[in-house]
Amino acid sequence: MRPFQPGDPIGPLVKPPVTKTQLVMYSGASGDFNPIHTVDEYAKEAGLGGVIAHGMLTMAFVGQMMTDTIGVEGDLRTFGIRFTGMVRPGDIITCEGKVTEIRIEGKKQAVSCEVWASTQNGDKVAIGRAKYTVPLK
Repeated sequence: MRPFQPGDPIGPLVKPPVTKTQLVMYSGASGDFNPIHTVDEYAKEAGLGGVIAHGMLTMAFVGQMMTDTIGVEGDLRTFGIRFTGMVRPGDIITCEGKVTEIRIEGKKQAVSCEVWASTQNGDKVAIGRAKYTVPLK
């Protein structure tokens, strides 16, 4: 793995369209059975216009991008996301990021970055920050 530099891009990771089946499966995996994620009528009554994906599913997509980036030798140290929009069935989510700071800590490179997830329309639905370390080679 080459050393990271400030300004380096992270990703992109483009996920297939979100499906209602995926939302039901994620409900079971996460234990979040709020019907706004699985029942159209309930979500409409709540003023959402239809079901929306779990925010934590979007965060998991960004997390996948991070672990793909740092590989098995890297350590994800901190990771935080703020949700800024809704993800709906059919949305294609693209996860990206940018390296903002580099430090050397012993035999590791400590990397700080900004991360985000966007829909196929370019709407950012999550923004955040992460820090990770990777071995220097």
